[in-house]
Amino acid sequence: MKDALDKQFDATRQGNLPDEHIAPEAVVVPTGKQVTYDALVLDAKLRQSLVTVRSLGRRNLRVASLEISSLLAKSRSVPTFSSRWCQRAYLAPGYEQGTEPFLTYIQQLLDNTGARTLITSSDGTLAVIREHRAALERRVGLALAKESALDLAINKDKTLELAEQLGVGVPHGVTVKAVDEVSAAIREIGLPAVVKPIESWLWGEQHGVRLICQLVTTPDEARRAVEELTQDGGSVLFQQFLSGKREAVSLFYVRGEVYARFAQWAKRMQPPLGGTSVYRQSITIPDDIGAQAERLIRAMDLEGYSEIEFRRDSAGRACLMEVNPRLSASVEVAVRAGVDFPYLLYQWASGEKIERISGYRTGGWMRYLEGDLLTTFQTISQRGRPGVTPPVHAFTEFFMDFLTPTGYDYMDWKDPLPAWTAATEFADRVRQRLEKKFLRRTSQ
Repeated sequence: MKDALDKQFDATRQGNLPDEHIAPEAVVVPTGKQVTYDALVLDAKLRQSLVTVRSLGRRNLRVASLEISSLLAKSRSVPTFSSRWCQRAYLAPGYEQGTEPFLTYIQQLLDNTGARTLITSSDGTLAVIREHRAALERRVGLALAKESALDLAINKDKTLELAEQLGVGVPHGVTVKAVDEVSAAIREIGLPAVVKPIESWLWGEQHGVRLICQLVTTPDEARRAVEELTQDGGSVLFQQFLSGKREAVSLFYVRGEVYARFAQWAKRMQPPLGGTSVYRQSITIPDDIGAQAERLIRAMDLEGYSEIEFRRDSAGRACLMEVNPRLSASVEVAVRAGVDFPYLLYQWASGEKIERISGYRTGGWMRYLEGDLLTTFQTISQRGRPGVTPPVHAFTEFFMDFLTPTGYDYMDWKDPLPAWTAATEFADRVRQRLEKKFLRRTSQ
């Protein structure tokens, strides 16, 4: 079995994955010697997981990383796996169609490797860990807030209700449970509007699915969005569209104390409405949202890392968008500014003394180049929609921003393989899309 695991890991070093992942029953450490990892980092495909592996690895901690095989059906490369600090790479069964195979795999992996802490970065694995929390906590230290706090943070309806009670600005919105309520919502909120799932991860009858918000500008778009986001059950928020600056405050809070604070603003997002930050900058914490974010986190008693997102209206008033109780994709801008949130998570989960970080460097830019490129091209297909930069302006900004000193996601001169893996994968996807377009044209 050791040879099989070594063969799998050697393949990931080259950015490729074997045809078959290691089955749960095959995760057996050679007898006579137990492997001990300081941390097992889930969601290896995500950028924040790579940041976490690098952060812990630089401190001479032993780190393993894991991804689910179902995410790799279209892409067979995982940049995190090729990091010099990733001691071992694992592929687990997917959890979308049922959590038991994934849970069995994780439990056997923890039992046979002795990992001290478990760190997650996605809505999906967060939902699975919550569902099986008691079984996992007997085996490993979870970098996860308590259930009462997570229940408030993950449910946007509950988050906004609490925020309103605390005097935190919230956007005008109504809850919609079915398509036949859309007309009333439009009369109340108007158009354009944002249709947002109450929870980003939803368990349906036979599967789990991640939901994302949608901008709607017409009644037909609104009905389609509500139908899509409620087809597996649940409700959505129908909110006013805010066109101002998007800012976020990140906090590390434990037992009534804030150990670290950080703020950033997003110049561009993917998708343009307000998805993942692809071009962002570290900033001094604004007085208004800094105080509001801390008040909200204390009221929730949301321990660990949290990112509190705000959007300003046309008058500059900040409104709460959501609270993310897990590592966010944009966290590297904080790490490079001097606030190492992944390491603070590890210290907390492992029971070590937590460092206090009193300040950080402002003005630093970080860029997710692939996402930024996609966002720029999307301004063509989404020309004229609210919040979308005119294409000529967008392309000019995209190229001019190369002149600004900027850090790039994946790129680390001391750990170059993940950037190469990510670039190769992106080039391969572009090639495949061009081939499909060419084949469609030649077949017509």
